[in-house]
Amino acid sequence: MTETTEESELHNGHQPQAEPEPEPESKAESQPESKTEPGPENKPEEALKVEPVVTGADPNTKEEDKESSIQPNDAAKPSSTDQNARPQLRKDEGNRTFTMRELLTEFKSDEEEAGSPYSRESTQRQSNQNSAAMELVSSVTGADEEGQSRQRVLVYAAKRYAAALEKNPEDYDALYNWALVLQESADNVSPDSTSPSKDDLLEEACKKYNDATRLCPTLHDAFYNWAIAISDRAKMRGRTKEAEELWEQATKNYEKAVQLNWNSPQALNNWGLALQELSAIVSAREKQKIVKTAISKFRAAIRLQFDFHRAIYNLGTVLYALAEDSVQTGTTNPKEMSSNELYSQSAIYIAAAHALKPNYSVYSSALKLVNSMLPLPHLKDGYLTAPPVGNTFPPHSDWKRTEFFLNQEALQQVIKVEQKQVSRSLSGRIVDAGNTDKKAIRVYIPDIISVSASADLTLPPGAGLCINTTSGQVFLVADSWESLDGWLDALRLVYTIYARRKTDVLAGIIAT
Repeated sequence: MTETTEESELHNGHQPQAEPEPEPESKAESQPESKTEPGPENKPEEALKVEPVVTGADPNTKEEDKESSIQPNDAAKPSSTDQNARPQLRKDEGNRTFTMRELLTEFKSDEEEAGSPYSRESTQRQSNQNSAAMELVSSVTGADEEGQSRQRVLVYAAKRYAAALEKNPEDYDALYNWALVLQESADNVSPDSTSPSKDDLLEEACKKYNDATRLCPTLHDAFYNWAIAISDRAKMRGRTKEAEELWEQATKNYEKAVQLNWNSPQALNNWGLALQELSAIVSAREKQKIVKTAISKFRAAIRLQFDFHRAIYNLGTVLYALAEDSVQTGTTNPKEMSSNELYSQSAIYIAAAHALKPNYSVYSSALKLVNSMLPLPHLKDGYLTAPPVGNTFPPHSDWKRTEFFLNQEALQQVIKVEQKQVSRSLSGRIVDAGNTDKKAIRVYIPDIISVSASADLTLPPGAGLCINTTSGQVFLVADSWESLDGWLDALRLVYTIYARRKTDVLAGIIAT
């Protein structure tokens, strides 16, 4: 799946269509991310799309409801071993919007720039570089009247940044903003244009970002948007060695952006999308490790912003692709989730994304493909080790592994009434040897305050889960840490859907 946020977030090229690629940080995000970094996917029948990545948007900016057009990636999708391969999920790509800092405002006045202390040689060198970039920007013609008008504004901005750099070649703000102008101009190139090419403009933008970050190594916006520009160049090169090198460079720049600005769900989402794209090119031996890293980035993005539907959807698509790979290769690892578990987990995230954004066609199409993979009429079911009702910290021997299910209303323990032994008294009356009136653990979604992993030493060995509610704490133990991640995400997503008043949408999904 590829990701372009509704601006765009990167999506990988797995079965489910991934979200679109990220857009530069200064650019406005359609949804919370930047340009998507889509990975091409060949979709048999319908494919789930990946959510877009936002370009040029501040990676810290919360995702908005703005939506842009979604374009499927052509990433190759894994096929199942069945004669009728499962449909692949498409990546969801959105148009990216640039919000260029100081594009039209805060230009440095000529008076402030006068009297440059730099040598004539450095000024001349900068002038030559400016001329080459200026020629590229000036030769772009928009595809329509709106594009032409937009390009005139970009040319004007480029001239101002060129003038600022001739007077101060170390003005990293001017370099950064000029890179954004070049990146925006690349999006404005007419589809049938051969000169200048989109790639030429993006390559020049990358040079400006490189210069800006060399002068200011903490400019996280530049690393973020630079990664988006590199991703756009990689997508033009398909599944080639050159594309692999570009995707690797993009992931490194996203990593740097996150190191400098950890509180950015958009950057994490785009990083995950770039990793998805890279996983489609590398060898099978490297692929699984890269995919697992992508999953961790999407999950980290969601935990920074619980309603980040793009990252939620992209996580669903990467799990779907992982399931498809498992079916295709026929390999099973007892320590790993089975393909059926992966399909079911994928469906949970896609259903949650649809519940949060019910009018988004990409999610609606994807849900049709995976809805039957849910444990209907529930969103999630599985096993957790639980204490007796009313006794939070009993001896470990009293904890029992029992079935639980989660829907839009509650997390509910399933108590199965066992067949009781009966005996006849001397008088001939039947006496029940056991008590069938057992109580079950039930946690109502509106009562939840927080959910988290727990390392409480009083719990039985395993992956501890703590649900903090208005009535107190509920402790459970998952079968594995991987299983715990699934329960934590599902509980947070259901609560977020409730908090966003979309419970009726979720109820409709699991009732069908």
